[in-house]
Amino acid sequence: MADTTVRELAEVVGIPVDRLLGQMTESGLPHDEADQQINDADKAQLLSHLRRLHGKGDGDTAAPKRISLKRRSVRELKISSPQGRRKTVTVEVRKPRTFVRTAGDGVQGEAVKEKAAEETEAERMAAAKRALQEEAKRRQQELDEVLRAEYLQREGEERQRRQQEEANRKANAERAAAEALAAAQSAEAESAAPPVEAPQAEIVRQVAAEPATATRRGEGRKSERSKRSEKDREKEHSRTRRQELHVASDKSGRRRRKPKTRSVIRPSMPKHGFEMPTAPVVREVAVGETISVGELAQRMSIKANELIKAMMNMGTMATINQVLDQDTAAVVVEELGHKVKLLKEESIEDELHLVEDESAERAPRPPVVTVMGHVDHGKTSLLDHIRRTRVAEGEVGGITQHIGAYQISTTRGDVTFLDTPGHAAFTAMRARGVQVTDIVVLVVAADDGVMPQTLEAVTHAKAANVSIVVAINKIDRPDANPERIRQELANHEVVPEEWGGDAIFVEVSAITGQGIDELLEAISLQAELLELFASPSGPAQGAVIESRIDRGRGAVATVLVRSGVLSKGDILLAGQEFGRVRMLYDHTGKEVSEAGPSASVEVLGLSSPPNAGDDAVVVPNERRAREVASYRYGKHRELRLAQQRVTSLDNVFEQMAEGEASTLNIVVKADVQGSVEALRDALTALSSDEVQVKVVSSATGGISETDVNLAIASKAIIIGFNVRADASARRLIESESVDVHYFSIIYEMIDVVKKAISGMLKPDIREQIVGIAEVRDVFQSKRFGDIAGCMVIEGTVRRSNPIRVLRDNVVIYEGELESLRRFRDDVGEVKSGTECGIGVRHYNDVRAGDHIEVFERMEVDRSI
Repeated sequence: MADTTVRELAEVVGIPVDRLLGQMTESGLPHDEADQQINDADKAQLLSHLRRLHGKGDGDTAAPKRISLKRRSVRELKISSPQGRRKTVTVEVRKPRTFVRTAGDGVQGEAVKEKAAEETEAERMAAAKRALQEEAKRRQQELDEVLRAEYLQREGEERQRRQQEEANRKANAERAAAEALAAAQSAEAESAAPPVEAPQAEIVRQVAAEPATATRRGEGRKSERSKRSEKDREKEHSRTRRQELHVASDKSGRRRRKPKTRSVIRPSMPKHGFEMPTAPVVREVAVGETISVGELAQRMSIKANELIKAMMNMGTMATINQVLDQDTAAVVVEELGHKVKLLKEESIEDELHLVEDESAERAPRPPVVTVMGHVDHGKTSLLDHIRRTRVAEGEVGGITQHIGAYQISTTRGDVTFLDTPGHAAFTAMRARGVQVTDIVVLVVAADDGVMPQTLEAVTHAKAANVSIVVAINKIDRPDANPERIRQELANHEVVPEEWGGDAIFVEVSAITGQGIDELLEAISLQAELLELFASPSGPAQGAVIESRIDRGRGAVATVLVRSGVLSKGDILLAGQEFGRVRMLYDHTGKEVSEAGPSASVEVLGLSSPPNAGDDAVVVPNERRAREVASYRYGKHRELRLAQQRVTSLDNVFEQMAEGEASTLNIVVKADVQGSVEALRDALTALSSDEVQVKVVSSATGGISETDVNLAIASKAIIIGFNVRADASARRLIESESVDVHYFSIIYEMIDVVKKAISGMLKPDIREQIVGIAEVRDVFQSKRFGDIAGCMVIEGTVRRSNPIRVLRDNVVIYEGELESLRRFRDDVGEVKSGTECGIGVRHYNDVRAGDHIEVFERMEVDRSI
C-alpha cells in the first residue's frame, strides 16, 4: 500500500486526528503531526498495539475460533381441512448457530456439524407437521360428532311429524267417510219420505214428542244388529253411487291416502285457473273518437312502453299521455294483431233529437235561395233590384264582404235569399251557403263569361245536390253574348232546358229590371217541384249563417231557421255556445217575437259568437244546454290535440328544413266570423317554401290591448278588417311600435301582404355576359406565366369581373383575371375591337382560338 498521511488515515478509519495521534504515540510511533507520512510498518505496529489493548494476541489474526450466526428458514406445509379443502401453512424457524474452530477441525469437520444441525431442524419440522395433522384430525372428529347428533335429532323430529300427519290423514279419511255415508242416507231418506212444507220444524216436533223411556232404549239395542246389516247394505249402495257424491277438498291441496279398512271417495285436487295460451289472443278493442296511448295499451292488455315502441317502429313518436285520433289508433290496433271496434260517442247529441219528427204536422215553407257567382257579375245589384233597396251602396268597395240573409215577399210568396260573396277568398262561405240552401241562382255576366269563381259555385251546388237557376246578367250591355254563356256552362254539365238539360236559364238585367219576373217565376217553379215542407211548430232547428261581437249588444248571431219556431226566451244551443234568446231582429233591423221556417233573424243572448255553419237547436233547459256545450268543447279540444303534428322518424328532416324558412306572424281581427275565416284561409294560402305565413290569432271584434300584447310576444303584425283599435290598445301600439294595418277590402289586404312576403324572399341571382375576347396567341411571362394575347370581339372586358374560358363553345375553366394590360400599361377595362393581354389566375392552359367570356352577377328581387 502506498504511504499516506495521518490525516488521510484518520478519515479512512473514521476517527478524529487527535485521537489517532494519541493512539500512535501510545504504540511507540514518533508521529505527532497530522501531515506526517505513515507507512505499512507503522500501520502494523499500530494495529498490534490496538489488539493487545483489547485482550487479543497476535495469533488471533489468522482466523476466529468461534463464530455465532442467526439462521432463519421458512417452509410451507399443505394440510387438509375438516371440510375437505387443502390449506397451506407457512412455518418460520429462527435458530442461532455457533461454530467453534478447534485445532483438529478442518473444513470437513465443519461440514459434519452443519449436516447434524440440518437433521435436527428436519426432525423439528416433522414433529410440527405431525402435531398439526393430529390437531386437524381431532377437530374433524368433533365436527362429525356434532353433525351426527344434529342428524339424529332432525330424523326424530321428521319421524314424529310423519306419524302425526298419518294420524291426521286417517282421522280425516274416517270423518269424510262418515260424512259421505250420512249424506247418502239422508239423500235416500229424502227420496223415500213425502215432501213436507217445513222439514226442520217437523223434525223438532218429532224430537219433542218422542218418549225417552228405558223400554224404547232397550228395544233400540236389540235392533242394533239389524241396523248394522242395513248400514252394510247402505255402504254397498253408496259405492255404486260414489260417482255422484263429491267431498270438499282441503285447502292444502295434498292428496289423501286411501284407508285400508274403509272405502272412501278420494278428494279432487284443486285446479288453478291459468293455462298457457296455445295461440295469440286476439281482442276486440273499442276505440272512440279520441283515446290516450295509456288507455289504448290497457285495452289491448299490453304494457304502455311496448305500445310506444311499436308506434316508434311505425314511424310515430308518442308519450303515454298523448291523445290519438280514431284513425291513428285503429291503424295501431290492427298492426298489433287485434280487431278494432269504432265507437261514436254521440249519445248525448242523440238525446237532443236534432232530426225532425216525421210524424209531426208539416206545412209548406218558403224556399231558401242562394245567389252565387263571380265577383262583380252583379249578384248584389240583382238582389237589390228584387227587394227594392240599395244594399250595394252600403258595401265598401262595391263588393259583398260577408253573407247577407234577406227574406223578401213577392207575389208568388216569401223567398229567403242568401247573398254570398263572389271573391275567391270566400270559397268556404259560399260552401256554407250551399249547405243550407234549396236553390242556387248562378249569376253570370253576359259580357264577361264563365270565370273561376263561377265554376266553383257550380261545383258547390252539385256537391250539395241542389237545383241551379242561371241568371245571365248585364243583358243590356251592347257586347252581351248569352249564347256563349250557355255554351261554356254546357261544357261543365250545366245544360239549358231548351237544349235538353235540367237547368233554367233566364236573361236578366239588374239595371233595367229586364227578366226579373221570369227569374222569380223560375224560382217558384223549382220550389214547387222540390215540395219543401217543414214543421211550423215545436222547438226550432237551424244553422248559424254569421256571427259577430257588437258593442253594447254582445254576441250577435244570424240564424236561419229550418224547422220549428224560434221565440224570445228559448234556450238556444249553437255549436259550443248557448244562452237564452233575449232579442230577435229580422233583416230590416225590426224586432220580432218569433221566427218560423226559412226565416233569417239576428239572435242576441248567446254566451259568445258561435262559428259560422254551426247547427242551432232549441233545448228544453239550460242545464242540458250546458252539458252538451261542455261535451262539444271537450271533444273539440281532444280532436285538436290529437290532430297536432307528432314527431316521427319520417318528418325530422322536414322539420329541420322548415326551421330554415322565414315566418310571418299575423294577428287577424275582423267584424264578422265569416270574414275571419276568409282572411285566415287567404293569408295561409300565401305561404311558400321560403316564407311561412302563420295566423297566430283570429277573432271578431275590435283590436284590444290583449291582441297587441300577443303581437308583441309573437313578433306579429296586426290586420284589422273593418275594425279599429281602442284607446288603450292605441297607446300600447304607439309605445311599442307595433305594425298595424287597417283594411276594408280583402284584395287590398292580400296585395299588401304579398308585398311584405316578397321583401322576405331571397333575391334571384342572374348572370349577364359583359364581354368576349378571342385568344390570338399565347406569350410566356416570368411574373404571370402564360399571357393570352386577345382581341375583344364583343362588349367590354373588365378586370374586376369573373371570367370563363371556352374552347369549342364548351366551358373548360371558371375563375378570375390575374392581369389586364394594353401594351405595358395595366388597365381596368378594354372595349370591343381593341387588343389586350389577359392573364388568367391559376390557369396556364390557354390556347389560341379559345374565347374568354367576362360576365357579372346581378340580384333580382322576387315577388309572389
